[in-house]
Amino acid sequence: MGKATDIRVDSVSLYFLPVTTRVPLKFGKAKVTADSSATTCARVQMTVVDASGSKAEGWGEGVLGVAWSWPSDLSYIKRKKAMEHFCEMLVEGWASFDEAGHPMEVGDAFQKKALPDVLAKMNEQRGAEAEPMPWLSALICCSAFDIALHDAFANLVDKPVYETYGPDYMNKDLAYFLEPAADTQVSFEGKYPEDYLVFPRPDQLPVWHLVGGLDALNESELTGNEPDDGYPVTLTEWIRCDGLNCLKVKMRGNDADWDYARLLAVGNIAIEGGVDWLTCDFNCTVNDPEYVNVILDRLVVEHPRIYGMILYVEQPFPYDLEQNRIDVHSVSARKPLFMDESAHDWELVKLGRELGWTGVALKTCKTQTGALLSLCWAKAHGMTLMVQDLTNPMLAHIPHVLLAAHAGTIMGVESNGMQFWPDASLIEGAVHPGLYKRRDGVLDLSTIRGSGFGYRIAEIGRDLPAPVAESSSSDGK
Repeated sequence: MGKATDIRVDSVSLYFLPVTTRVPLKFGKAKVTADSSATTCARVQMTVVDASGSKAEGWGEGVLGVAWSWPSDLSYIKRKKAMEHFCEMLVEGWASFDEAGHPMEVGDAFQKKALPDVLAKMNEQRGAEAEPMPWLSALICCSAFDIALHDAFANLVDKPVYETYGPDYMNKDLAYFLEPAADTQVSFEGKYPEDYLVFPRPDQLPVWHLVGGLDALNESELTGNEPDDGYPVTLTEWIRCDGLNCLKVKMRGNDADWDYARLLAVGNIAIEGGVDWLTCDFNCTVNDPEYVNVILDRLVVEHPRIYGMILYVEQPFPYDLEQNRIDVHSVSARKPLFMDESAHDWELVKLGRELGWTGVALKTCKTQTGALLSLCWAKAHGMTLMVQDLTNPMLAHIPHVLLAAHAGTIMGVESNGMQFWPDASLIEGAVHPGLYKRRDGVLDLSTIRGSGFGYRIAEIGRDLPAPVAESSSSDGK
């Protein structure tokens, strides 16, 4: 027997908002340049209905992170158009999905029952000769819909989203969703997401700045092609302007000398600028743990202060853990080792723990439902958490920072939208100024309030283009 608050999807509308990067970004083997700077942000409006007929709307948004989720030699435009088309297919998929329950239950069911079928249909339409779209890209497209589902439910019950993850609203405890590791005494019986969340949430979070592989570190590296738009362009400028205290350094993963030199250069600038923390992100480019070990071991001997500033190491190895079962205990013995691209869901987090990973980098862009399930599994098994950005602008930024605030991360949250498309969020920033500008090395969440994700949509008042797709549960019936 369900609850009176159980909802099902009533209608869905999809909007595409274009955003363009102001500076190139190099991470791992991917490079976002002038040819691929135009990105699509998918915004979803979803209406849900409960058994009594009461309705409420919710909003979700996510950047279609083509380069990050679909590394390929296929042209950027073809991959981008494929992800856009998949979002359009998901409109009907969600509107026709007849599952009822709490958003955790409906969202999990959709990912297990419907999303694989929509992806298979999409790849079939593309033809046998076409490169299939990866599951990670499918999750990114699905995330805006899933976030809108959680927002709509919380608006219907007139509660902030994070106050709806307990037995008052959920029909099933975490034992329905999760299976503990066999070598532990962990049990999810009678446990709910709220048992692993931080309350009350902090209203200020330390913020991480991304140092891309093409970023100018100081004025000596400027080429003259940088934007003249009033925003910083060098790392030294960003540190001074935003009072940064945490820097995430993108590595190549296939050039140890370059990676080592980059860490030294950024580390020395960090020390000079009063920055305390670093992390290095290899974005799946390394195949042998010794590659990372040699860099860390050399650093601890030659530059122990910079070594000590490295808080954790992020995703050096291929993200398909099932196909690349690399034992990484030697790396995690040196520094905490965090899964990012590998952490699609809690089952992969479980496998990662067996292989030696010690932390999980959560992302709302892989769905709110999935992020919360991974959070609960990881916390129950003593793994450390971080929340990483996909350069979230506009509304997408708010669920992102709320997840970090309630997760209890190792150190704040990554937020780099102000580096790559700051003007995209000027309208939202007028209502939430502390969220879209980093001050004294922190983000201020105090303006997030009200039901749902606390967007304050009416006050933001952004004019939207015509929807690219719409559907309702009654269509075709």
